[in-house]
This record gives sequence, C-alpha cells and structure tokens, in this order.
Amino acid sequence: RMAAAAAAGQEKQLAPILLSFFIYNPKLGPKEGEEEKKILFYHPNEVEKNEKIRNVGLCEAIVQFTRTFSPTKPAKSLHTQKNRQFFHEPEENFWMVMVVRNPIIEKHKDGKPVYEYQEEELLDKVYSSVLQQCYSMYKLFNGTFLKAMEDGGVKVLKERLEKFFHRYLQTLHLQSCDLLDVFCGISFFPLDKMTYLKIQSFINRMEESLSIVKYTAFLYNDQLIWSGLEQDDMRILYKYLTTSLFPRHMEPELAGRDSPIRAEMPGNLQHYGRFLTGPLNLNDPEAKCRFPKIFVNTDDTYEELHLIVYKAMSAAVCFMIDASIPPTLEFCRKLDSIVGPQLTVLASDICEQYNINKRISGAEKEPQFKFIYFNHMNLAEKSTIHMRKTPSVSLASVHPDLMKILGDINSDFSRVDEDEEIIVKAMSDYWVVGKKSDQRELYVILNQKNANLIEVNEEVKKLCATQFNNIFFLD
Repeated sequence: RMAAAAAAGQEKQLAPILLSFFIYNPKLGPKEGEEEKKILFYHPNEVEKNEKIRNVGLCEAIVQFTRTFSPTKPAKSLHTQKNRQFFHEPEENFWMVMVVRNPIIEKHKDGKPVYEYQEEELLDKVYSSVLQQCYSMYKLFNGTFLKAMEDGGVKVLKERLEKFFHRYLQTLHLQSCDLLDVFCGISFFPLDKMTYLKIQSFINRMEESLSIVKYTAFLYNDQLIWSGLEQDDMRILYKYLTTSLFPRHMEPELAGRDSPIRAEMPGNLQHYGRFLTGPLNLNDPEAKCRFPKIFVNTDDTYEELHLIVYKAMSAAVCFMIDASIPPTLEFCRKLDSIVGPQLTVLASDICEQYNINKRISGAEKEPQFKFIYFNHMNLAEKSTIHMRKTPSVSLASVHPDLMKILGDINSDFSRVDEDEEIIVKAMSDYWVVGKKSDQRELYVILNQKNANLIEVNEEVKKLCATQFNNIFFLD
C-alpha cells in the first residue's frame, strides 16, 4: 500500500504549451509544387519544410471541409487527443493557426512514465480570444496584413510578421489564460467628479499647448481614466501598456523611489516626469527621439501615429501624434517642461483624493466572495480573483477548476440573448454564480461549506447591492 501511495504522489501535471503558430494565405501558392509560397510565418522555424507544408495543407482541408456545413462560419477549433488547433481568418484569405498541446497528467507505471492527455480542459473561447489578440496586437504596431502587401508585397509582410511574432509569441503564457482573456477588458480607476474634472482640464490644456497631439489617454495605477481613442483601439493599447510597457519600467522606478530627477525646479516643485517611450536623457543633444508607431481606426481612416508615453509617479499619459510629423528633441523638451510639473501635481492630487475616498467608504475588507465583473458597453472589467497580472503570470487566487467553470458559464451566456443566472455547486466548499443582465456579466465564487441555494442567492444579492448598486436585480 505504501508503494501505491508513493506512486500516486508521483503524478505530475504538465500545463498546456504552444506547439506551433503559423500564418498562411492559400491564394499565394495555388499550383502544385508551390505550396511553400502560401506560408507567411511559421513557428517553430526549425520544423522541416515538408512538415510545414503538410500542416498548412491539413488546416486548409479542415477549413474547406467545415465550410460545406456552415459556409458563413468557418471552423474555429479542432479537438484531437493530444492537442487543439485554433483557426482565425482576420482578413480575407489570411489564416492564423495556433496549435496548443493539451494539459497532461504524467503517471508512472512499472517505472515508466505514462501520459494521459486531458482533452476537455482547454476552453475554446479563451484560446480563440488569445489568437484574435495576437492579430490585434500585430495590427496595432504594423497595420493590416494587406497594408504590408501594398507596401512591398509578400517579402515585406513576411519581414514584419517575423519581427513581431518572434517576440510576441514568447509573451503568451498559455497556462494562465482564463476568462479575462475572453473579455480583454479595461480596468477603470474609480474617481470622484472633482478630480475627474481636473484631469479633463489638464488634458485640454496639454492638447492646446502641444497642438500636434491627436489623441490622449490618461492612466493611473495601470487603470484607465480617460481615452480619446476608439474603444477597440484603446482596449488593445491598454493591454500593451499594462502587460508589457509598464512592467518593463517597474524595476528601475522602485530603485530610485525617493530621488526626483531634477530637484531644482522653480518654486521648489519636484518634478518626477519621464518618458517611457522616446528619449532617455533630454540633456543629451544626440538623444534619439524615436517613438513606437501605432495604427488605429484601421477599418475606415487608417491613422498612423507616434505613441509618446510619459509618466510621473503613478500617473501615465499617452500622447498620440500624426506619424507624418517626426517629434524633435525640442518638442520632447517642451513636452517635458510643460507636462512634467503639472502631471506630478495631478498625480499627488489623485493619490490623496483616492485615499480620502477609501477612508470614507471604509477599508476594503477581504470579502468572502471573489468576483469578476465585465460590462460589454464600456469594456469595464473588475476582478478580485486576480492578483497582479504581469506579462508572465496572471495569478488567479482560486483553483483552476473553478476558473474553468467560470469559462463554461460564460460560453453558456454567449449562446443566449436573454438575461440569465446560473448557479453551480462546485467542489465541496464552493458555489459559483454567474449573472448576465443586459450587457453586463458578473461571476461570483463563494466559499461556504454548508450553504444552500437560498443562502447563496442572498449572499450574491448582498454583493450586488453593495458593489454594483443593484444593477443586477431582475426581480
């Protein structure tokens, strides 16, 4: 019996991983013997040429085959024992495919490892969303696939794909993808009217004095307060800022916490402003004023912009200017001298106001329920389940099985138009409740051992009354 217990203890769970990711266009190599021309990008690149061609051909066949059943909605995913394939056609004839290995349980039998693939663990909707975001993120920095073709044909498109995805795929941490990837929402910073007006007037003043600024976005503590961009563009820019740009700048900031960069300001004003994109040192006459380019409104006007991200303490402001106007060092210095001092003051105002409001509303006690809330109208997202989401980890503070139930409930919701509520008794101590009302969704996890349905319902009602001003009451 001891041996059996020891063997059981040797079970290892292997997380899902990215097996391959490729982009192809069937129109580019229509003739026999030219199949390789269809392939625009393939990861891992080491794969033997014929295998690449075979895998792409297989995907083409699957897509064609499923078209016969539903001409308008092509295949989204294919389930096999060992892996799952996801398909996405973001632009006509351009296909993106992501192959994810199913999670595995590794057991030992007679001293040999035995692998059991868990075929039902991955949620289609989560990984389909991850694949769609791969495209959105590429498009934010490069524009559409078609634009690359217009700029320089297949060669240019291949170069851009290689350059972008080589880096981006390393940031896909598939083991921690969950419901938040489906929503790809924006966390908003809670503010009182007065402070909001201050920010509003700050933005108006800046746009006036820096007249080439086309759009502005304002964030505090990685949460959004104001944005002049269209929602879909802001949503993907927000994801880039909070999971990639800001975390990269966290370390140096913590090290130099107490030293303002220039202490000798007029009126003793300490000014903490600095560029997160662009020149590192404004006093260096050779400083490079290079800013990342982004593309927005690609459906209609197709705007190419420089992205200037400037930060003071916990406040960050993004200025977007027309890409045809290269920002000069002189412009950067002007921006620094105007924005720096005002943003520093504004950042401490917000911080102070926020702390006052927190005291009034009473310290946030660790609630016994954890929840995720999402509003489809303004993309607002709120989660007490996730600790910090860094590029490499989304730390959900609940068991993965519970996260999966949330995903399942979400899939049920997307099948119906009416408002609805689903209550699930999960593992021994947990209840999971999903509510959908109009454009809003709320998922609550309650940890109450001996609660019954009526008590669970009451608890969720209480939560709605305190946290969500009763927007979920249907009765």
